[in-house]
Amino acid sequence: MNYKSTRGGELQNSTFATLHGLANGGGLYIPEKLPEVKLTYDELKNLSYQELSEKIIKLFFTEFSDEEIKNAVNNAYNNTTFTDENIVPVHKLNEKVSFGELFHGRTLAFKDLALSLFPYLLLLSKEKQKENKKILILAATSGDTGKAALEGFKDIDRINIVVFYPKNGVSPMQEEQMRKQLGNNVEIVAINGNFDDAQSAIKVIFSSEEFKKYANDHNVMFSSANSINIGRLFPQIIYYVSTYVNLVKAGTIKPNEEFNVVVPTGNFGNILAGFIAKKLGIPIKKFISASNKNKVLADFFQTGIYNKNRDFYATNSPSMDILLSSNFERYLYYALNENSERVNELITNLLSGGELSVNEEELKNIQNEFYGEFSNDDETVNAIKSVYENYHYLMDPHTAVAYSVYEKLDNSNLDKNTHTIIMSTAHPFKFPTPIAKALGIDETKNPYTILDEISETTGVKFPEKLTEVRNSEIRFSNVIDKADIQDFVKKYIKDLK
Repeated sequence: MNYKSTRGGELQNSTFATLHGLANGGGLYIPEKLPEVKLTYDELKNLSYQELSEKIIKLFFTEFSDEEIKNAVNNAYNNTTFTDENIVPVHKLNEKVSFGELFHGRTLAFKDLALSLFPYLLLLSKEKQKENKKILILAATSGDTGKAALEGFKDIDRINIVVFYPKNGVSPMQEEQMRKQLGNNVEIVAINGNFDDAQSAIKVIFSSEEFKKYANDHNVMFSSANSINIGRLFPQIIYYVSTYVNLVKAGTIKPNEEFNVVVPTGNFGNILAGFIAKKLGIPIKKFISASNKNKVLADFFQTGIYNKNRDFYATNSPSMDILLSSNFERYLYYALNENSERVNELITNLLSGGELSVNEEELKNIQNEFYGEFSNDDETVNAIKSVYENYHYLMDPHTAVAYSVYEKLDNSNLDKNTHTIIMSTAHPFKFPTPIAKALGIDETKNPYTILDEISETTGVKFPEKLTEVRNSEIRFSNVIDKADIQDFVKKYIKDLK
């Protein structure tokens, strides 16, 4: 399978696209043509998560042999990397709503599902491309990608990874997880800025010929761990396929019956993977993009205008504190009938003036499948409280944003007679403060003390992976200004042994 840029240009194979991450000119790689398959329940129902993974990965990475894919998948998804044998279990809340639990991996967040497999895809791509340079992975994180990427790539030979995160823009537990990360090839840097500042700086580095030459002179090449990379994006399709199968197996829906999906959305990779799953035959009726107070996506799906010229808010769902969603460009490509020229025009407007807008007809077509809504911090806490009191089920704040959004919608935007799956993106214990507030626990105490009380109150077991973090020493304390990211990367390259 060949890949091209969302903005047009040369074709590359999957190994080149995986290794390099970003296309020339700053566009994102997308398949020249999506696989022409129509996945059915009958062909999927007897497959394990691992076998489903092999089936999906083969569609998008045709340069790999069946054996190479099988080995990669079995290394990524097993009982040492995930604590639930289903990998992504489905929890039925009531007759109308279920949760797809994406948080049973090593770092307790949905990013584990792709970042457990991605390192193997990257190493295979490096081998196929006969690339001998050291790889430097640069990643920006709003909370969960950082730890999952660090865990996935730690101590891999000839690969180094540097993660940048907003100093005051992640939860205490997310920061603890990153600052205590083990590995001889990892670096974690806090910035005085927000996620968009870090992501934009990294995109400049990836697109800069000067930076590429500097890296090349030091026998280094750049790659990415964010979902701008196809090796990160396409493994996320798997859990939408498995969720459909599990909904049918549980008797919640019938084979071929449509269901809705609500996704807490920041950088747009998660919900985009679901959109592609629908293109492959999974019977998803409507996608709801759920935002927090940084509601740039919710506004777009309601008005057709994407305007990032607005105040940035630090919320209690920090992984969604994003104003410039990278994978949104890929979605635009498909929403606008794969018209690269139109995408290039709109993205140029967005990057130069901070705003893009689709026309009335384009918006109407978009709203047939997508809609957006937001919930603020108070509504998020109230959702956590309500669901716990009524169902004794504990949600993290991102999942709570999605649930709150679901509750807000009426039948004009979402058919609630159709079963809805909410993609639950993180374990609630990663976010002690909003959970404590919802449960009436003193939120001013030490985060671990708060979590002990939450565990005692709810009966939810303290996750083993957080116990490991609790007992570890802090290794990283770098804090730099957002304007110094590029200089930091140059020095890091220079000092690489």
